[in-house]
Amino acid sequence: MLRIWKCYQNCLSLHPVKTQVISSGFLWGIGDVAAQYVTHSTAKKRLQYKDAGQEFKINWKRVAITSIFGFGFVGPVGHFWYEGLDRFIKLRLQLRPKSARFVATKVAMDGLIFGPFDLLVFFTYMGFSNGKSVDQVKEDVKRDFLPALILEGAVWPIVQVANFRYVPVRYQLLYVNIFCLLDSAFLSWIDQQKDAPWKQQFTSFTSLKERGGQGRL
Repeated sequence: MLRIWKCYQNCLSLHPVKTQVISSGFLWGIGDVAAQYVTHSTAKKRLQYKDAGQEFKINWKRVAITSIFGFGFVGPVGHFWYEGLDRFIKLRLQLRPKSARFVATKVAMDGLIFGPFDLLVFFTYMGFSNGKSVDQVKEDVKRDFLPALILEGAVWPIVQVANFRYVPVRYQLLYVNIFCLLDSAFLSWIDQQKDAPWKQQFTSFTSLKERGGQGRL
């Protein structure tokens, strides 16, 4: 294990972007396999399969699609985001590294800017990658974006507080990617849940707010 870690450190020093890209794609692929297994197990328990004894089979096409998201977006964009965010807060805002204000500002900017953007790109990419039309992708984003944003918003700030407080900048994306092993499984699971009843609670709440706002005009 120590040898693997030293190899990673060496690769990160020599090829930082390439190393982040490869590790991101690899972890997102593993996360999608986990999501497929969770979806399969859940469907069996709810008797959605005619054959209750049907074996779990990996959809490698879906794994490839999700891995490409890790390779093409999370790796390169995440690398420059964490490096740039650190420089911006240090040089422009002039906050002392690892101070409470420094960490809180990083968490807030990450949650308000990168988090929603990441979700929007993920659901849009997954829709188009599966051959859906623009209108279908819009409906999927409308259905999945808010539930994912709210549920992730309850977890990621805690994860990022530890990240920005204790982890050196060069390893922050690796730290995030480890949690992305779970996050990619979660997002893939969200995407596969389609019009699940629990999602409709979020859309119903949004619709009520919109109707309420229109009624006051």
